[in-house]
Amino acid sequence: MTLQDKMNKSYKPALDSLKTEIASELGLSNYDSIDKGNLTARQNGYVGGYMTKTLVDMAEKSLSGNMSSMSGNMSSMSGNMSSMSGK
Repeated sequence: MTLQDKMNKSYKPALDSLKTEIASELGLSNYDSIDKGNLTARQNGYVGGYMTKTLVDMAEKSLSGNMSSMSGNMSSMSGNMSSMSGK
């Protein structure tokens, strides 16, 4: 089993849930049971596009939180370095 296969299995339920939630917000009820072939390319594209936008927004929020904690750690490290050099 490849790494990609393992990742697909662990994230698939969350992505399916996100897809269904976004489709509902776009007015496509019962998206998980609809034959996607009967939807227009635009409708399917909206769902995928909004999924991508939502995932990017989530990643940016996650990274911005990590970056602020990293900068806090860097400040404390530089303070510790300054106190050590004074010895």
